[in-house]
Amino acid sequence: MSTPVSAPSEMAFFSLLARCASLSATARELGISTPAASKRLSQLEARLGVQLVSRTTRRLGLTEEGQTYLEHARRILNDIAAMEQAVTGLHSRPQGLLRINATLGFGRSHIAPLIASFVRRHPQIQVQLQLSASPPALIDDSFDLCIRFGEPPDARVIARRLAPNRRLLCASPAYLARRGTPATPRELVQHDCIDIRQGDEAHGVWRFTQDTQGRSKTETIRLRDSLSTNDGEIAVSWALAGLGIVMRAEWDIARYLRSGRLVQVLADHATAAADIHVVYPQRHASTQRVQRFIEHLARHFDAASPGF
Repeated sequence: MSTPVSAPSEMAFFSLLARCASLSATARELGISTPAASKRLSQLEARLGVQLVSRTTRRLGLTEEGQTYLEHARRILNDIAAMEQAVTGLHSRPQGLLRINATLGFGRSHIAPLIASFVRRHPQIQVQLQLSASPPALIDDSFDLCIRFGEPPDARVIARRLAPNRRLLCASPAYLARRGTPATPRELVQHDCIDIRQGDEAHGVWRFTQDTQGRSKTETIRLRDSLSTNDGEIAVSWALAGLGIVMRAEWDIARYLRSGRLVQVLADHATAAADIHVVYPQRHASTQRVQRFIEHLARHFDAASPGF
């Protein structure tokens, strides 16, 4: 019987190498010598007939072939882990690598602390957190689950609602004292507005809905945005400094509204939904480490309020 081109142990080795970006660090993780790790990589490349790693810098980088191999290897290893967990049942301790994506500000303020408490309860699970201004594409296999705002993106994934969340308009008292408080959305065109350029939504455009006498009216306003950024925390800091009006998720600004450092504007006009969801592929529905973390998230958000 011939040896398979990519045994699971080799895929696990290469996945670790990609994470460590160093042969010596990989060797330490495996408890082997650096020459032994280098030989193992060379044997893998020789068997495949392609170069997987670029050695031109002090830190190893993946070639295009290496990146393709890594993506498939991670998916296969995840499938193997899910299969083993399904066979052994729910009595075994969850383990393995959990890859999480979240937005910049919310991930830093809310998700990172939850990961800290999660790994203390589940030390056999390794967690990678990546923060990004825009959520990854659904076809991207780099993440096991994503924390998203707004409506679930697609029926091809599972979405669990974690908490209600509103997008609110607000400004500092100093700004409103200097420029006045808009009474209607149309008056925003006379104000300095701070635009957050994230995701696929149209930039420089705010939409409002108001219910009047049982009828719903939607109004679209194109901003005169003097400031814009892809980082929500920076946008809020500009609003706190009195530089304009910002639209931001309630969970990110509730503490400033409570303290009076920001004041809500146009409170009787609703904006697009921003409920918090955890989104993950169908294939992870029975993966223990994914489900345990989702349960951890749900317990927190069930008991928490915006801003806490």
